[in-house]
Amino acid sequence: MELNEVEAGGGWAPQACTLPTAERPLRVAEFDALFAEAVRSVERVEPGRVRLGLEATPLTAGRAAELVVAETGCCSFFTFTLTATGGQLWLEVTVPAAHIEVLDALSARATDAAA
Repeated sequence: MELNEVEAGGGWAPQACTLPTAERPLRVAEFDALFAEAVRSVERVEPGRVRLGLEATPLTAGRAAELVVAETGCCSFFTFTLTATGGQLWLEVTVPAAHIEVLDALSARATDAAA
């Protein structure tokens, strides 16, 4: 992704995103709130995949599911996998190679918020 493709949204809203520009800061705020309140760990599994350990509650699972469904509606290059097992909740975020920089920015925001 070229730098001129990054729109308002903390570095992870490329031109391919169909969410209206005015709504992007709101979406970023939703992710930031989830990251700050529920992320317990961030692991870069491979260049195109990040695993977020979330607070394992039904409320967090529902909130994460609603957010990622909305996000795939405007940024179809994301693949989100939400897994609840053994009392833990995981959100894996995967992107194709062309969008690694978007994943880098998302991962950095999650890491900063979880610290």
